[in-house]
Amino acid sequence: MRTIPVARSSSRSRHFLGIRGAFTIAVAISLLVAATPQTRASSPPSSDQGIAAAAAALLPRMIEIRRDLHMHPELSNREERTARVVAERLRAIQGIKVRTGVARHGVVGMLRGGKPGPVVALRADLDALPIVETNDVPYKSLNEGVKHACGHDAHTSMLIGAAEVLSGMRAELAGTVVFLFQPAEEGPPEGEPGGAPQMIEDGALSSPKVEAIFGLHVTPEFESGTVHVNSGAVMASADKFTITIKGKSAHGANPHDSVDPIVVAAACVQALQTIRSRRVNPQEGFVLSVGSVHGGSRFNIIANEVVMVGTIRTHSETTRANAVRWMREILGGVASAHGATFEMTMSESAAVTVNDPALVAATLPALKRTFGESRVLAMKPVMVAEDFSYYQREVPGVFYFLGVRDESKGFTAPLHTAAFDLDESAMVQGVRLLVTSATDYLERAAKR
Repeated sequence: MRTIPVARSSSRSRHFLGIRGAFTIAVAISLLVAATPQTRASSPPSSDQGIAAAAAALLPRMIEIRRDLHMHPELSNREERTARVVAERLRAIQGIKVRTGVARHGVVGMLRGGKPGPVVALRADLDALPIVETNDVPYKSLNEGVKHACGHDAHTSMLIGAAEVLSGMRAELAGTVVFLFQPAEEGPPEGEPGGAPQMIEDGALSSPKVEAIFGLHVTPEFESGTVHVNSGAVMASADKFTITIKGKSAHGANPHDSVDPIVVAAACVQALQTIRSRRVNPQEGFVLSVGSVHGGSRFNIIANEVVMVGTIRTHSETTRANAVRWMREILGGVASAHGATFEMTMSESAAVTVNDPALVAATLPALKRTFGESRVLAMKPVMVAEDFSYYQREVPGVFYFLGVRDESKGFTAPLHTAAFDLDESAMVQGVRLLVTSATDYLERAAKR
């Protein structure tokens, strides 16, 4: 199996020390400039230029990490190699304490600043998807049928980069930064715990006690290097439903002897769509999709039952609860009208991802100062889901989208597809986004 060699600790240490040295020089220069009378009032905080320089210097390293992870993708709750790579990289960074085995294969890093203060967390995800990669690139997946088609390899690389940059600022940090590398964001296998809920249960937010959390997701929908954020609901809840329609089997030549569950299922699919069209406010985000219908075994036998599986998604917890009630009412009525019965089970994949309005408002000035007004953009809520939402149920949080689209380089394929890839240069902006969010939060807390 072809691999990208992993450098030994000694060479990594020399590399990291070199970056810290460059970062210190950059910060020192900007401090001198900021101290002059004519610039003190208008200059941005001195760390901005230092963060940008350190992030840019780390790009080759992040590309190496990202491509290594891309070549060795692992499915949810199976991220053994990925976790080892992350833990090794973190242990090579000065000042970071590492805890492994969190939520099975999760890794938690902790960096205590030189000054007392609150605790802020940054999060990335580790798992890949069961997709066959079609891209002909040197870093193509070596694990047949598994691919990083959602950018988690880039998320992990950027968070490692952010940890390195923050390590170089450790003496000035007024507080603690926790780095959460989470497995199973795409959902653990049936019957297994995992993902953000398991990270929380295993103490990811409580040891030490986190007061705010930030995360990001790459997207080919937006221009490379741009930052997109929404206040309030930003991503939908995701619930999986399984509906079993039970009828009565008979010979295909004698349908009058049957209660045909296929006919009932067809009526149910149509009737369920009236939730979107007639029950939910048209200005509110809501989706009900039936993804699979299975029933019958032979052309001349009327089936005994049909199983339908699908998803509902919404930006409102109230609508979410109402939708389940409406589904049961509709299914009961349709099934009863045909002489059939039904069973329905629901399983939650993610809650509504809600960006804390106060935290968004407080953080935006630093982001606009860092990236410029034209590169920090408001976005509309989307119907995809993220289990980052569970962290936000515990503490205030903000989840960003980072553009990785570059048509000139051919990076346009959607997430969760065989052809997805991304503009790796955007990872510099991702590191800046994570580091700026953390340092700005700690600086504001220190002034309270």
